[in-house]
Amino acid sequence: MSDHATVNAAVLERPGAPLAIERLVLAPPRPGEVRVRMLASGVCHSDLHVRDGDWERPGPIVMGHEGAGLVEAVGRGVESPRVGDTVALAWLIPCGTCRSCRSGRTWECPVSPSYRHQMLDGTTRFRRPGGDPVLAYCAISTMAEAAVVPALAAIPIPEGLDPAAAALIGCCVATGVGAVTKTAAVPRGATVAVIGLGGVGLSCVMGAVLAGAIRIVVVDRVPAKLELARELGATDVVLADDVPASSLAALRDATDGGPDFVFEAIGLPATVELAIGALPVGGTAVLVGMTPYGVCASFEVFPFVDGSRRILGSNYGFAEPPIDFPRYARLALDGRLPIERLVDRRISLGDVEDAFDRMRRGEGVRQVIVF
Repeated sequence: MSDHATVNAAVLERPGAPLAIERLVLAPPRPGEVRVRMLASGVCHSDLHVRDGDWERPGPIVMGHEGAGLVEAVGRGVESPRVGDTVALAWLIPCGTCRSCRSGRTWECPVSPSYRHQMLDGTTRFRRPGGDPVLAYCAISTMAEAAVVPALAAIPIPEGLDPAAAALIGCCVATGVGAVTKTAAVPRGATVAVIGLGGVGLSCVMGAVLAGAIRIVVVDRVPAKLELARELGATDVVLADDVPASSLAALRDATDGGPDFVFEAIGLPATVELAIGALPVGGTAVLVGMTPYGVCASFEVFPFVDGSRRILGSNYGFAEPPIDFPRYARLALDGRLPIERLVDRRISLGDVEDAFDRMRRGEGVRQVIVF
């Protein structure tokens, strides 16, 4: 496609401001880029962190980093994906040259262009009608009718998957399932606990089922989320209250003294400390939830060291998108990864601020913008 297009997009002018739906000009893809017509975009808690100013980002910026769509045009030199491919979008594009990328740990890349919210050449394809540039969140900006993205971010997946489910592969599913199966490499027969049952936490539950965990204990404040987790494979549920000690006791009781692996999927000091406190000798806490900047948690050092306990940080579930995204899609199509169960509300682009309000109240699992 050689001509410029116009698209509706959710734009954040500055942290703390409500998103505005604007009509933007979208330039055609340059070499190494593709144009994707969005089919669906998840509304992730990371988007809320940016919207509310917990994570400062420059503006104006088109939001969204969890999406799926159809490739409509490709720039010069692009061999994959091809026009017509269904793709899930990866929000972390590796630079390819840093120490982590050279070692094959692309999920660690500290200088990814995604963190600059620009294309690989340092520019953006979005413009306001007057010509002012608008950044693209994580270089993929899924809260737009279409976007030009680096070809490396557009991962072809098998046909036939519900676009809303395909969108979630790009963030919450890769983050949660990967935390269990890749970061922690949970072995068959292990005991697992998951604290926090949003889209990422429930993906951890599905990952624990795939891994063959013998016991999966889930903790949340919302009974409906606990029930959904049970339907997805959890064996025990703990309704959390304002007394961490009661949740801790329940976790230990359900797992003969503590789970082998605890996945914290909220990003709160209290739940991070609960995850670490629940560990038995030799146990591992995997921190998946993202906190606002500057937040600290604490634990008693002596029993941690004396018991050979571990803490792992898991960014993006150690995702290797060209390998993992098609695999997660095939598992979903085979019925072994019921991603569609995470989608509890389908909304329009104009409903995103209401979706953020609902998220602040802790309601629902995953809201998905459907285009």
